[in-house]
Amino acid sequence: MADTGTAQTTAQTTKGYLRILVIAGLVGLPVSVAAFAFLALLHALTAVVWESLPEAMGHDLPPWWWPLPWLALAGVLVGAVIRYLPGRGGGVPVDGLGLEEVPASHLPGVLLTALAGLPLGVVLGPEAPLVALGSGLALLLVRPWPATLAAPGGRLLAAAGASAAIAAIFGSPLVAAVFVLEAVGLARPALTRVVLPCLLSAGVGALVFTGLGSWTGLGIAALSVPPFEAPPRPDVGDILWTVPLAAVVALGAREVRRLGRWVAPKAQQRPWPWAVGVAVLAGVCASAYALLTGRSPQDVALSGQQLLAPLLDDPAAWSLGALAALIGFKALAYGASLGALRGGAIFPVVLLGAAVGLLASGLPAYGAVPAIAGGMAAATTAITRLPVVSAVLTVLLLASDAAAIAPVVLIAVVVAFVVAQAGDRDRSS
Repeated sequence: MADTGTAQTTAQTTKGYLRILVIAGLVGLPVSVAAFAFLALLHALTAVVWESLPEAMGHDLPPWWWPLPWLALAGVLVGAVIRYLPGRGGGVPVDGLGLEEVPASHLPGVLLTALAGLPLGVVLGPEAPLVALGSGLALLLVRPWPATLAAPGGRLLAAAGASAAIAAIFGSPLVAAVFVLEAVGLARPALTRVVLPCLLSAGVGALVFTGLGSWTGLGIAALSVPPFEAPPRPDVGDILWTVPLAAVVALGAREVRRLGRWVAPKAQQRPWPWAVGVAVLAGVCASAYALLTGRSPQDVALSGQQLLAPLLDDPAAWSLGALAALIGFKALAYGASLGALRGGAIFPVVLLGAAVGLLASGLPAYGAVPAIAGGMAAATTAITRLPVVSAVLTVLLLASDAAAIAPVVLIAVVVAFVVAQAGDRDRSS
């Protein structure tokens, strides 16, 4: 009888889980469509504010003062939503991306803060509101079937909706899968201790097998696909420079994150004044950058998503002074925004890491591609504290050079994570 009861329970559990899988697959389609529409609307609004309107006023680029009124307006609108609507406009960016269930009543506030802030120049990305949209919409769509909302079904469907949205924003279901696994599993410190040695060992192993073949002329059999073009292989100088670069980037990113942590409780108590103040600060940073460099204030404002490709395609167009100004002003605006405004934390830090890497590529025997890869991986790791996601995202962004540059990325991720965690322990002790 006991065996029969156990078998029945197992069958019921399996049947329930299969039902969740089917529903998750069905939910993925409308969530992806909604995510696409949301991103298209953000893109269209951003183009109007930062391209169409300046051109209509006779400016080839937005003038230096352009961010000030728009970001002041963004602060007023975002602060009002945080203050008066349910859900306070979504999670605080400095707390990171989560896979929590988002009630339907919170969705209007999340969408309004994104639409009112991000196109107007808030120095954050669209990934956090998009994840909330995916989670909330998934739960809203299955509301006619209350049984699926009971734990753990509700949590699974919320995570499934968030995953569909993550795949839309990062352009890869692989990033979504890795994000879910790490966000759910690596919240436990014991698992992090297992993953970090594996990442480091894998990076060193890949370096040996990719590097020793070119150094010795010997070859081995390995599972591979013939490359379309010969990517640059990291050499000894690239590896040696990546370690201190990752440490310095992690220390800087930790201070940026610390600024967000300092702002967050104050903004929690007085959301409207702090939202306006931080948004105006971001506008001042963007305007000061434009005045000092002669470049567009859009480089500092917004998430940085549109600037990443031009930065990597034409690094010679950037002087050392322009890069330093971009890093300093954007880091200040970004750090304060993490605590007071609403949006995602990943996009701006990827750009900051790339800019720091490009700046460091002027060091002797340090290639531009390894330096940029190491900077992006280290910065993303130090802010998100998700080493696997940071490694996968960086490798995918550098797809044409992915196989060759992976060892640099993994070493940078491990060094940045260890340095960031050690700094946190020092401050708490």
